[in-house]
Amino acid sequence: MRPTALFRLYRALSAVALPFAARSAVNKLRKSDVSAHRAHERLGHATIDRPLGPLIWFHGASVGEAKSVLPLLSRIRDVAPDIQVLLTSGTATSAEAVAPRLPDRAVHQYSPLDGTGPLDRFLDHWRPDLCVLVESELWPNLLDICAKRDVPVALLNARLSDRSADGWKKFASTAAYVLRGIIWAHCQDRRSRDHLRDMGLAEAEQGTNLKSIQSAPQVTPQALDAAHNALGGRPVWVAASTHPGEEEQVLAAHKTLLATHPNLALILVPRHPERAQDILSLIKDARLSVDQRSVGADLGDGAQVYLADTMGETDLWYALSPIVFLGGSFTGVGGHTPFEPAAAHTAILHGPKYANFAEAYAAFRLKDASVQVEDANDLAAEVDTLLTHPSRAAQLAAHARPLAPTGTDALDQIAQRLFSLMDGQAMDPHA
Repeated sequence: MRPTALFRLYRALSAVALPFAARSAVNKLRKSDVSAHRAHERLGHATIDRPLGPLIWFHGASVGEAKSVLPLLSRIRDVAPDIQVLLTSGTATSAEAVAPRLPDRAVHQYSPLDGTGPLDRFLDHWRPDLCVLVESELWPNLLDICAKRDVPVALLNARLSDRSADGWKKFASTAAYVLRGIIWAHCQDRRSRDHLRDMGLAEAEQGTNLKSIQSAPQVTPQALDAAHNALGGRPVWVAASTHPGEEEQVLAAHKTLLATHPNLALILVPRHPERAQDILSLIKDARLSVDQRSVGADLGDGAQVYLADTMGETDLWYALSPIVFLGGSFTGVGGHTPFEPAAAHTAILHGPKYANFAEAYAAFRLKDASVQVEDANDLAAEVDTLLTHPSRAAQLAAHARPLAPTGTDALDQIAQRLFSLMDGQAMDPHA
């Protein structure tokens, strides 16, 4: 199959833009205190040796995608220890989130930019036997180069919005060329499966959403006891994975709640901790007292807002609080996974904008396992209800917990399929 004119144009434009994109990507990591040595992984320069043996390369762009494959990586290492696992992602936040949870001998690198130079350097070094792209990472140069090198590509937990699908379908011949090397697509919902089949991927199948498969919460009893003791019996609620434009609404709701719950603590967990200074300004403008996790402040210091601007502690905040509001749902971000707080047995509130998890939230609403709120006033009213009637919060949590399965059957099925794609021979994950 020959490249289309549109693809050739993309390749030419990406070559022109690469020096600027490279400078921007490296500078962004450096501003997040990533060493220059590691930041240049974005240009395809590996910083560790390739381990011996067959290797599966998993790529998830950001925090959610990278974290979603961790249970699968652990399962692969358990049942097939001779298979090496490489996980790439593009942000410092994602690297910090996954690093302490990677299974034994799995490694993380920053992903190469979608340019021929970075990709060739990356593939020359790592020589993956299989490339697995998580969710919606359909980069044209990456897919083209993998196809030319006969590196099989699979899509895992694929998610394709109506808008993205419409864009691909307008250029059907280019889509067919770019996607020609994808040999299997595991889709997290029926909509994505149908879109990919319409685009010519006959091997697109709907499967278990990886974000519904939860490993045990990473919270020690000692850490949870220490947090409870620091609170000293104060009531608490959490606003997690918030984005710009949402903190204002969360803080407005908290101010309303303080009128009837004057000792209430809000643990505010932004999706991107590097926004801490902006959020501190919002809190101070709201005339609320604040303590900041990243500078060593303790929950016991008694501030009205505790800014949890660190990575890797979300499980602790979920386990600590009986009530969680999930951000990304008051803005156009599309929502965040409800499965993690469900696994932690907490009541879940969310806004009306959750297109990325439409089927998941539909199931939660059907089972009375979450509550949708429309704005700051609605959020304050629902949190007040759950604080005043803790049995209702416990009921929501109990309804949500079964929706976050922890079994290995789905992981084994996915692992079996990935093994078969590597060499055409299925390996028994129970062997």
